[in-house]
Amino acid sequence: MKTVSTTNAPEAIGPYSQAVIANGFIFTSGQIALTSGGKFLDEDIKVQTEQVLKNLSEILKSGGSSLDNVVKTTIFLADIGDFATVNEIYAKVFGAHKPARSTVGVKSLPKNAKIEIEAVAII
Repeated sequence: MKTVSTTNAPEAIGPYSQAVIANGFIFTSGQIALTSGGKFLDEDIKVQTEQVLKNLSEILKSGGSSLDNVVKTTIFLADIGDFATVNEIYAKVFGAHKPARSTVGVKSLPKNAKIEIEAVAII
């Protein structure tokens, strides 16, 4: 098992790694709308979703993978009413590639984020 760390995505805000590589897969920790410098983008769901997907892309890249190799994502939404907007942005980013996915409505997220996404990808 190997941990992944990149300065192109926000540092972990707790006792965990940005991602872990094991058995040919990379497992990312959930990402919220933090910039690589640690600034939280307390803006609308569109801005937050774009930043989260950018963070995931940078972490995957650092671990030798990419969004094209994602096999599963889990999306956590503080407001399930944001589902359609998130779906639209998600579809643009992933294009024809359609990994398995779960979307869960939650009561709250760290820093009162509107969205958090984690991913599993092949290396």
